[in-house]
Amino acid sequence: MAQPPSQDDTGIDVVHAPQDVWGDLYHELLRAPWWVTLLSIAAAVLAVNVFFAVVFVVTGGIANARHGSFADAFFFSVQTLGTIGYGAMYPQSMAAHLAVTAESIVSLVAIGLSTGLIFTKFAIPVARLEFARNAVIYLQDGVRTLGIRVANRRGNFIVEASVRVTLVRAETTREGLFFYRLYDLPLARDRSNAIGRSWLILHRIDESSPLRGLTPESLRDADLEIQVAITGIDGTTSQTLHGRHRYLPEELKPGMRYADMLSPKPDGRLELDYAKLHDLVPASY
Repeated sequence: MAQPPSQDDTGIDVVHAPQDVWGDLYHELLRAPWWVTLLSIAAAVLAVNVFFAVVFVVTGGIANARHGSFADAFFFSVQTLGTIGYGAMYPQSMAAHLAVTAESIVSLVAIGLSTGLIFTKFAIPVARLEFARNAVIYLQDGVRTLGIRVANRRGNFIVEASVRVTLVRAETTREGLFFYRLYDLPLARDRSNAIGRSWLILHRIDESSPLRGLTPESLRDADLEIQVAITGIDGTTSQTLHGRHRYLPEELKPGMRYADMLSPKPDGRLELDYAKLHDLVPASY
């Protein structure tokens, strides 16, 4: 049976890629949404309890448990695995004692793995960076400029932040080979001591820019994308943060610039309006 395509975080459908979900289950659960991870842990615990419940039904030897009752065996297994021990049911044969011993060992491993997985998942740093839905191209100081706006959704600072912008463009070599070439776009400022609330990333489209000669008409049919990657240190936890975004041709807006997010207040202070993060206004091109 053909393997269904999977989509990676670049939007590319990947087929025939080697997959080893069980061999890399820990990493898969770290990447998975919280509900998937918690559901997987719950399913694993239930599976262990069902297995040992069958063992207790077969071996017997559980005091005060009804003979052949799977329900009693299951709930005794739950008490054993959870180290609860109400005392109403307890092992009274050698086979039952051996089964309880085995389940106790399994419970130690299961609790350790689950605790480590949940702690690691909680400790993974998540950058609350929000990129504007569109990148803009407009004239700034007489030079055509690519602009990308990003906002920090947290109230703290991201210190020692650095940004890289890469152009990925389809090209054909002189030998007729088709491939995607990557160009690093020089930025007016690629580092910031601290990202507070917002950052406007700028690339000047001059004669040395890979974007030179790009027109609104050619942009519509261009096979390219712009990738943005930001790295920094969370000012609260001192953990390294990563944020990335990509823009396709239809998300590049020539002749537009971002609306101002900052505005003065009557008391002389400044107001930053997050609602305007994605707003665009016409500009010279």
